[in-house]
Amino acid sequence: MTRPARPVFPRAQARLSALGERLRAARLRRRVTQAEMAARVGVSRETIVRVEQGDPKVGMAVLVRMLGVLGLEADLDLLAASDELGRRLQDLELPLRPRARRAERA
Repeated sequence: MTRPARPVFPRAQARLSALGERLRAARLRRRVTQAEMAARVGVSRETIVRVEQGDPKVGMAVLVRMLGVLGLEADLDLLAASDELGRRLQDLELPLRPRARRAERA
């Protein structure tokens, strides 16, 4: 029995579609066909088509292997590298150092 598909929010779907377009452009710049990419990644050509269309059901391992074939695996290190919101939230929980009173300093 298959699990029901989980919804993907429109903004996330737009980002997946944009990622698929960038991967397709990178593949085409390298003059690699979908069939060649599929063989090198170890998936079907239809899976490559789904990735390039932004299908959210494609596994992360496929994306990682595609980046490797394209020579873009270092881009993975950039994902969530700059967690600005998380850092601000963490800084809010840092203990405040009490200020010394003027009378105690004298």
